[in-house]
Amino acid sequence: MSLTNKQKQFLKAKAHDLKPVILLGGNGLTEGVVAEIEVALNFHELIKVKVPTEDREQKVLIMDAIIRETKAEKVQIIGKTLVLFRQSEAKKIQLPRG
Repeated sequence: MSLTNKQKQFLKAKAHDLKPVILLGGNGLTEGVVAEIEVALNFHELIKVKVPTEDREQKVLIMDAIIRETKAEKVQIIGKTLVLFRQSEAKKIQLPRG
């Protein structure tokens, strides 16, 4: 599934007031963290993940790995925060068409 610009704008607006539900710790991206992200995506569909690293390249690698492992759509990256969307079977968030 690929998001259109209209859908991304819609999700960005919905994500604006969200707090990060996952905060990566000193161990970085572990299987446990990926499992927590999966649970959060299944429950909320739209989440924020905070990647507190000063190394820009490492941050990009971690965020790319999260997107790849969870098969979620990247809505946006704001500083150290990644906004992810993955629709569940319940389809809690109705995306606009086009």
